[in-house]
Amino acid sequence: MNKRKIHERTRAQESSNAIERMYITMRHLFNRGFYKPMGVSGETLRESLLLLRPEIYGSISEEKAELEGLLYVIDRLPEGIEECTFINLTSDEGYGNSHFKTIIPPKRRRNCYRIDTEQMNIEITRGRSEIYDILTHLTFLFIESHKISKRVLIDEQGRTTRDWIKLEKAVLSKKKLTQPEREIAITHTANILGRTFEELTNAHAKFTTKVKPERLLHIVYWLGKLAIEEVVNNNKRTVTFSPVLRERLGHHIHGEIWADNIKEVLQKKNLLGRPIHVISANMHSVMNSIFAPIALKTMAAKKDIFDVYEAISQKDNETLRNKITKEALQSGMTYIKDTSGTNIDVQIFDTDKIDFSKTDIDVGDSFKNEEKPVIFVMDYAFGEQAYETIDEFLKPYRVNDEKVHLNVESVSIMGKAGILEGDKGDIMIPSAHIFEGTADNYPFKNELSKSDLEGQGVKVFEGAMISVLGTSLQNKEILKFFYNSTWNVIGLEMEGAHYQKAIQAASKVRGSINPNVKVRYAYYASDNPLETGSTLASGGLGTSGVKPTYLITRKILQQIFNK
Repeated sequence: MNKRKIHERTRAQESSNAIERMYITMRHLFNRGFYKPMGVSGETLRESLLLLRPEIYGSISEEKAELEGLLYVIDRLPEGIEECTFINLTSDEGYGNSHFKTIIPPKRRRNCYRIDTEQMNIEITRGRSEIYDILTHLTFLFIESHKISKRVLIDEQGRTTRDWIKLEKAVLSKKKLTQPEREIAITHTANILGRTFEELTNAHAKFTTKVKPERLLHIVYWLGKLAIEEVVNNNKRTVTFSPVLRERLGHHIHGEIWADNIKEVLQKKNLLGRPIHVISANMHSVMNSIFAPIALKTMAAKKDIFDVYEAISQKDNETLRNKITKEALQSGMTYIKDTSGTNIDVQIFDTDKIDFSKTDIDVGDSFKNEEKPVIFVMDYAFGEQAYETIDEFLKPYRVNDEKVHLNVESVSIMGKAGILEGDKGDIMIPSAHIFEGTADNYPFKNELSKSDLEGQGVKVFEGAMISVLGTSLQNKEILKFFYNSTWNVIGLEMEGAHYQKAIQAASKVRGSINPNVKVRYAYYASDNPLETGSTLASGGLGTSGVKPTYLITRKILQQIFNK
């Protein structure tokens, strides 16, 4: 009689199950309309996040505080959120026309409003991915806050340690702290967080801003203060979802307004019937690739073009950037600042008005003799928002009660992604997108190949990529599974499957655009989540992202101009 093989659950399976539980829970809480993150209703989210231990959140499951993860999260949430007991997620409900000051987090474009001392409203206009992102960050934040309360509370009556009393005095002081006073406060805070004085000093410098020099101390104090109130007085922090948000979510309201605005501009400029090439990228690389050699002719003649791009990307070189923008606007570029709430700005390039003899982009004879295309550049979408925006844009436009189908010849996606083999700044060329947590996979013919970008001093990898439900939920075990298994995954990002789903629906099912539309996908590595010290929380790319960005952009443009 054969003995049945007993399978033990691997960490990858446990982690995958934790992600699934988190998403089901978040959708349930959204439908319910409110929950208390540190109460019974938030328990599943907390347990799943602690089981998952995502790389971005570092030492979340340990007793000591996580500093890099805290900085990553705080930069993506509105200033002052650590002071708020009530966090209300809303749709675009008119707060922009009120007396409330718009707060935009440094690293995430979303409009937030401080309603009073207790309440922060966060506008959700980018779909479910944005809700998942915020709820995950809030769960991390509140878990960290309870670590603080555990270390400073002496008894159930609310008496606290001397370290806490000293920190409170420093934070509530109206005076600017001297260096000795700051170091004393850092010493007490280090004790509270279970970190060394050196670690806290280094972290303090990273958190510091011109407006808030003691930002770290302020955040630690308010996180701890509200956690103490939860423990001692049962005054629990609450997250609510407005009725309008719950009603509107998933209806493509913002995406439809965005797409209609753009098509209206195309029609007014008589560009609606021209061949259109869509590029999802940032708001500088296409413009700079075409116009930098024209606007900065002297500089481009003396330097390698990639050195010019690097100079343009320096913060203090605004004059150079303005020269290029001015040249672009005079040579057929139209800039559309977003007003729909998607936070996706757009550039439209009428190539008929560009003198390509002055650029260094190769232009084939076929391009010179054919109808000049329109390059449509859209800023990065966020997760599921990629489906909403491209799906709406590719739909026919109604002009005088007639449907006008867009002549979309190609869709190119350039973005940042996490790499599983390689380093920050390397390039990934996907052959398929696998949608995490589902059996959905999207193989496609990528017009870009490894050979197109090799030999330029940047490593290039080719293979399948996974579109994750949220970069903040990935841990090493899941990523190792995808990397080592037959899925042969080379990297992870958040939008690829959503873009491809919309493109396939428009071209193969609905017949809205050419069934043979060309697609190009290429990503440059913003982080390596399998490598300690190279996760997203470890900081930005700096200038190492300049070369891969422009290598990809230039290759996309060369293919468009050389059919």
